[in-house]
Amino acid sequence: MNLALQGRGLICLVTDRRRLTVDGGGEQATGARLVEIVGAAARAGVDVVQVREPDLEARGLSLLVAGCVRATEGTVARVVVNDRIDVALTTGAAGVHLRGDGPPANRVRQIAPPGFLIGRSVHSAAEGARLAEQGGLDYLIFGTVFPSTSKDPEHPVAGIPELERAVRLAKIPVLAIGGMTPERAAEAAGAGAAGVAAISLFRVSPGAGNLDRQLNEVVGKLRRAFDSVRVVT
Repeated sequence: MNLALQGRGLICLVTDRRRLTVDGGGEQATGARLVEIVGAAARAGVDVVQVREPDLEARGLSLLVAGCVRATEGTVARVVVNDRIDVALTTGAAGVHLRGDGPPANRVRQIAPPGFLIGRSVHSAAEGARLAEQGGLDYLIFGTVFPSTSKDPEHPVAGIPELERAVRLAKIPVLAIGGMTPERAAEAAGAGAAGVAAISLFRVSPGAGNLDRQLNEVVGKLRRAFDSVRVVT
């Protein structure tokens, strides 16, 4: 499944139900709210939804992923499951997103159905180049590019020069993650990134208007960030 879509920056929503939803409703309500956000993001034009909920056991994760798959039906969005190949296969998700220390992508490819999307997180240009060279990957998520509120203040920041190098060496689509804003998305686009991935950027306020309207605004700003760079170049 090719992620090299023409004429647009790729946008990936990475889930974290604790950060993306309002506290106080219990696990079931939190999961339902996350599925609503995923559906609204898909309708707004997000390309990939990476379900990343490492604390959930297989059953709870499967229920959440199945809900996200249903919520994205009829849109361009494709749901991938972080790390859990078994859950991705049994829920009808479009693919899996492997951790940096996960199994080789070409081995996963051997058991995956045709068109299965396989991505991986990397943290340096050299790592990205090495893993891309092994084959089996459709894309990389590279970061942390900018300081991020989800990381410890001492967490290493790769920066734009390392992102540029990762894009040059990997030869497959590279999405930038970490501290992303629409303005920083333009910087990532200028560095050659195929798109961006984010968590906090998709956190919406219940009191700030309709969910679809808010996420349309977020996705629109990211699209315009990539379009502005294309116009200049």
